[in-house]
Order: sequence, then structure tokens, then C-alpha cells
Amino acid sequence: RHVNAGKADRVAIIWEPDEPGESRTYTYGQILDEVCRFANVLKKHGVKKGDRVCIYLPMIPELPIAMLACARIGAIHSVVFGGFSSDALRDRILDSDCGILICADAGFRSGKTVPLKKSADTSLEECPGVSNVFVVKHTGVDVNMVEGRDYWWHEEVAAPDVAGECPPEEMDAEDPLFI
Repeated sequence: RHVNAGKADRVAIIWEPDEPGESRTYTYGQILDEVCRFANVLKKHGVKKGDRVCIYLPMIPELPIAMLACARIGAIHSVVFGGFSSDALRDRILDSDCGILICADAGFRSGKTVPLKKSADTSLEECPGVSNVFVVKHTGVDVNMVEGRDYWWHEEVAAPDVAGECPPEEMDAEDPLFI
């Protein structure tokens, strides 16, 4: 809506990290491009209207981008607080029947690094329904990537076959948006 109203170059999000690091600024046009790119990544990996996606990220710009990408293609998202344990994540994935997980390599909390991908891997040992995991490189810590299941977010959205345009899925008013 804001891009169509001629506000593509206006600032939409200013992200200031909780821990030391560089802030990031996004315009409405950049957000739309990022959302469409990630929506197309999800579609490329078979996610469609009504599918369920679990989002296990710290408070970084990729969190609202992932939520909006899910909404754009009609996928139902479930946001799990990045401070939750692997058991809590597992329970939420199973309870909501999610087939996709979006997480980060790690996050920061009170000056410490929280290993989100490691927790996710532990959870996924008991979540056979999860077919793909998209990992945001946030802290740069080394993580275990399972071939054929795990994908780096930044590599996927930068792939030449991923377009920056994705028409929104038509939804009914009573269709679920999130869990």
C-alpha cells in the first residue's frame, strides 16, 4: 500500500540491536522486496496457502519479514519466542503441525550468545514433519547444517531464480493468519 502510494523511499523500519552492532534501516520498497523474495523462497520449497511455518528468531528484521512473507502466500505462521528451550520449541512445532522452521544461527540475551540453531536441531530430532529449515546468519557462530533440509536465508533470497515480486494470495476473511 505504501509503495503504491509513492512512499517506496520512505523509512519503514529502523532496527537498533540490543547488543553491540550496527543498526539497519529499511524503506517501504526494501521491505516489500525482502518480503516478496522470502515469500518466493518459501514457495520454491513447496510452501503454499494453509501450510504452517514456525518462526524461531530473535528480535531482528528478518522476523517481521518472515511473518509478512507467510501472510503474502497464505501460509499460517507460529512465532516462538527465541528464549524458549528446545522442548518448548518442539512442543509448539508438533502442536501446530509446522512443516517449515525459520531460525537464526544464534541470538543475544543479556550479553550472552543463545544457540538457537542448536536448540532447533535438538527439537527437530522429534519433529519428523519439518522438511526445511531456513537459517538467518545473525551472530556468525558455526552451526550444523543438515544437507537437503537446512538452507541459509541470505543465500536463498539472493538466488537468481528468486524474484522480488510476489502477488499476494487471495484469502477469505476467516482464513487463519497465525497460531
